[in-house]
Amino acid sequence: MSFDSEVGDCADYYFIYGGNADKVIANVRELTGQAPLYPLWALGFWQCRERYKSPDELCEVVDKYRKLKVPLDGIIQDWQYWGCDSNWNAMKFQNPRYINKMGDKEYMKYLPNGEDKSARYGTPRIKTPKEMIDYVHKQNAHIMISVWASFGPWTEMYQKMDSLKALLQFDTWPNNAGVRPYDPYNPVARDLYWSEMKKNIFDLGMDGWWLDSTEPDHMNLKDQDFNTLTYLGTFRRVHNAFPLMSNKGVYEHQRATTSDKRVFLLTRSSFLGQQRYASHSWSGDVVSTWEVMRKQLAAGLNYSLCGIPYWNTDLGGFFAWKYNNNVNNIAYHELHVRWYQWGVFQPIMRSHNSSPVAVEIYQFGQKGDWAYDALEKYTHLRYRLLPYLYSTSWEVTSKAGSFIRPLMMDFPKDPKVLDMDTEYMFGHNFLVRPVTDSLYTWQDKNQNGYLKDLKKIGNTEVYLPKGANWTDFWTGQTLEGGQTIQREVPIDIMPIYVRAGSILPWGPAVQYSTEKKWDNLTIRIYPGADAEFTLYEDEFDNYNYEKGAYTTILMKWDDKERTLTINERKGNYKGMLKNRKFNIILVEPGKGCGDEDSPTFDQSISYKGKQVNVKL
Repeated sequence: MSFDSEVGDCADYYFIYGGNADKVIANVRELTGQAPLYPLWALGFWQCRERYKSPDELCEVVDKYRKLKVPLDGIIQDWQYWGCDSNWNAMKFQNPRYINKMGDKEYMKYLPNGEDKSARYGTPRIKTPKEMIDYVHKQNAHIMISVWASFGPWTEMYQKMDSLKALLQFDTWPNNAGVRPYDPYNPVARDLYWSEMKKNIFDLGMDGWWLDSTEPDHMNLKDQDFNTLTYLGTFRRVHNAFPLMSNKGVYEHQRATTSDKRVFLLTRSSFLGQQRYASHSWSGDVVSTWEVMRKQLAAGLNYSLCGIPYWNTDLGGFFAWKYNNNVNNIAYHELHVRWYQWGVFQPIMRSHNSSPVAVEIYQFGQKGDWAYDALEKYTHLRYRLLPYLYSTSWEVTSKAGSFIRPLMMDFPKDPKVLDMDTEYMFGHNFLVRPVTDSLYTWQDKNQNGYLKDLKKIGNTEVYLPKGANWTDFWTGQTLEGGQTIQREVPIDIMPIYVRAGSILPWGPAVQYSTEKKWDNLTIRIYPGADAEFTLYEDEFDNYNYEKGAYTTILMKWDDKERTLTINERKGNYKGMLKNRKFNIILVEPGKGCGDEDSPTFDQSISYKGKQVNVKL
């Protein structure tokens, strides 16, 4: 083995051994930093579009979700709320549509390039950014906003960074607009970057940050660009760490404020150790095709093995070129539904697409239409899984765990899974096999889409790993591991299997993550092996958990004795549930299956924090 570097003075080489993949990842986290806990609302569903063009437009999307009773926790404001390209990333709302200044000559210069400059829009309902943020909060949702790592020549930040010699002198997006990346390696530049974010955006009540173009984008690339000086030397020496330093600046500065709101960052690129800055990456502006979806699956598995636990992909892909950029293309509906189903089993669930395509659920019809119904079904499923998701998040934080688990992590003795990239474990209990082939639509040579017969059910191949038995989540049927099956996949079914010997907390039906307390939880037990699960709860959005303000309830299933032991609650926090009900159900065909509530339970018990043994 040999290493070669044009700029490195030496190579630090670490051999990390743990005996298995989990311990290797834990050692990577020990070396590079642990992942803080996200707020519960971050694990709900996030809707995004490139882009919402006014506060009214953004708030109307939240209104429609609430009216349709489709769960939603987050809405995202993409770029150009600052205005035109020359004013790129001003870190303030200067687009006249966001500040009720349409027709005002002083502000019309900021209208994004090519947009209608007429003032025929009347008085907006939401007149200021503060009103927009407050309105979203009153609708029991949260809001994230796009902030870039570069500045246009009209912005104050461009001038301030330039005076610090903290602009990197090469072209970035948007091309040929004079926009330049800032130098995140410079601590003074990071201070300045945050001060503008805080003053103009965070102090208005913003909940999360979309740190876009953290590679950064490099346009008209020339080799000499890498000789550009940064605070730490030439850009050639340090450019791979750009996203690490940019995320670091935002995380550390927000943590230093008086706000106890947990940091939640979305970013397009990562560097080893970036998890310690509450950063999750999405896979970038990928093209909407079945082939790309399949490759995204492999990308997510490899990303997780690097030790960075939070990752997601634009559900449905970003560029819908292969569907004529037409959301009404029925072939795109099938792709979007399948990608969206997979999104339920990604750490962060976020739907996004490039203009002119908009992908809110109501763009896919209405109740009774197959695409709409499938999207609604899986959105509700995501919310029923929140107790499982939040407890898994705690394992990520407290035990260096992983959400996305390539099968080789849990079944290293099964040679068939060592390089399998079509399915994976989600946490320790779910085997997920996304459908990555078109079965119900076709396209002509002009890319127009047509529907086949939905009643002619297609199949998807699923491998059930050796070393466990598997229960079909939808039917309750249990199958032996070590075999390949053909699973029927109607448009509303993605293959999901639960490992025999699993305990699954099933949350209440809600419209947003904290709408109902978890005081009446169903506990689904999948027999066939011993099992344990730790239910984690805290105040859901502050850092008191770092001071020990949380509770855990360890549940154990003894398969031979058919006994569930719910152990004594450990810990406490303000507002915790002291008394609750657990509705226990032993899953079998026709009982405790799928996404519906069971009408009956094997036992219902009152739990007051003391150990309870339940014989089934």
